[in-house]
Amino acid sequence: MSSLDWLVLSSTLIFIVSYGVWRTRGSKDISGYLKGDNTMKWGTVGLSVMATQASAITFLSTPGQAYESGMDFVQNYFGLPLALIIVAAVFIPIFYRLKVYTAYEYLENRFDHRTRILGALLFLVQRGLAAGITIYAPAIVLSTMLGWNLTFTILVVGILVIIYTVSGGTRAVSLTQKYQMGVIMLGMVIAFILILQKMPEGVGLGSMVSLAGNMGKMEVVDFSLDFSKRYTFWSGITGGLFLALSYFGTDQSQVSRYIGASSITESRMGLMFNAIFKIPMQFFILLTGVMVFMFYQFEKPPVFFKQVAMEQGLSGPYAEEMRAANEAHDQNFILKKEALEQLLQARASEDPVAMAEARDLVDQRLAEHKAIRTEVKDLLVKTDDRIEVKDSDYVFLTFVLNYLPAGFIGLLLAVILSAAMSSTSSELNALASTSMVDFYKRWFYPDASPKHYLTVSKLLTAGWGVLAITFALLAYMAENLIEMVNIVGSLFYGTILGIFIVGFFIKYIRGIAVFWAALLAEALVITLHFLTVYEIFVLSYLWYNVIGCALVIVFGFIFQFLKTEKQLS
Repeated sequence: MSSLDWLVLSSTLIFIVSYGVWRTRGSKDISGYLKGDNTMKWGTVGLSVMATQASAITFLSTPGQAYESGMDFVQNYFGLPLALIIVAAVFIPIFYRLKVYTAYEYLENRFDHRTRILGALLFLVQRGLAAGITIYAPAIVLSTMLGWNLTFTILVVGILVIIYTVSGGTRAVSLTQKYQMGVIMLGMVIAFILILQKMPEGVGLGSMVSLAGNMGKMEVVDFSLDFSKRYTFWSGITGGLFLALSYFGTDQSQVSRYIGASSITESRMGLMFNAIFKIPMQFFILLTGVMVFMFYQFEKPPVFFKQVAMEQGLSGPYAEEMRAANEAHDQNFILKKEALEQLLQARASEDPVAMAEARDLVDQRLAEHKAIRTEVKDLLVKTDDRIEVKDSDYVFLTFVLNYLPAGFIGLLLAVILSAAMSSTSSELNALASTSMVDFYKRWFYPDASPKHYLTVSKLLTAGWGVLAITFALLAYMAENLIEMVNIVGSLFYGTILGIFIVGFFIKYIRGIAVFWAALLAEALVITLHFLTVYEIFVLSYLWYNVIGCALVIVFGFIFQFLKTEKQLS
């Protein structure tokens, strides 16, 4: 990195942290600290909600996901607009009427203290894990690509977040997220434009999209009913709906963003902003990944994007085989590029026979390329079975570091770190809110002074920050990171959503029944996940959200019926 890159990176991060601390200094009680004194307008709410979900993982992993698998991941968000409409219509009025600090206060009001504790605990477990992942994800990639010390990188991200989150609470999080989202979107737009500029002469956006479609990267919607496929229209519109409904309606990291608005209308408008713009934003990020894929069809990519692992393989016992695979990759790139140029010429001449022949040749070269990469990954595992061979998280950053001019590299790194800070700050604030309101204030010190609660809230925020950093230091990811976060959430979101659905709509089911129904549902969802992990029974993780929610409702009816029958007998 050049001096200009370091200047852009450091000045961007310092400004965001300093601004958040300065603008939100002086909170006097937990109403100001945890809810921002209900002063936020819809624009701040909308950007804060979007920034909370758009972690660094989004901007590292999503382009890599598209590079590897195409645009089908966007189906994950198909249920989101409807979910936000439901949250705006049903959840928000209830939360405002009860004047809650956390979503789980409602559960005690509707059911009992056990259900409130269970809901809060499920949130603390899954969000505590996610907070570690959102710090670890950018740190492991940045440290690997830039040669930064991993521990140092994790500590820098974690400590910066703790400083302004502890200082200003919810309002600091929301205000800083406005500027973080500005940096994020500016950086992604610039990256997209630079990719187009670096393509060969005569290969514009239209040609790139068309070629990407011929290479299977532009299949946005899959209507198949294969439940083992992770991303289809049906899993997105159903599983994605339940995932988004639980995330935006019951996850305190999101609830705290919109209950701090100045009115129900401002909250609703903030969510509608996301209903309109979230899918286009994800589509654009995925399209950027597809454009990186197309760029690397004309500019030779590495055979494996995690260069540290490649260096290990080239110095290991299978070095000769690795070099042979690398040479085969170089030859394949030349032949694949020639096939693509033939396809472009055939398209220009509108010769259907030539186009069909060229497409078949491109498919053949792509299959050869895939086989070479598989061979390299197998050799790396033979060299050291601890090497992670899923390298999609390194694709976008490799392009940034190798092909963007000085200054823009620093900006894109600021994008990644800003996204990590924005999502982590929301998580720490929500974890502290839940710990304070649902446990400390409810069970230990219900009548303490406002100053006491404010001090403890700040200590809890710092404490959760330290725990997140600790988890990040110990973490080791085996999946694509964007998928890992969604998998962790899906293990718990369905159950939590089921509790709230019962609370809102099914008055017949009471506290003890929903409590045991939720415990049993969660146990079965976790069992189902392990069956999928070990390929005993394969199911897309998006369906966990539907299944968990449905099981809570079904078991709730059964347990309530049995309890009623016992009382009548």
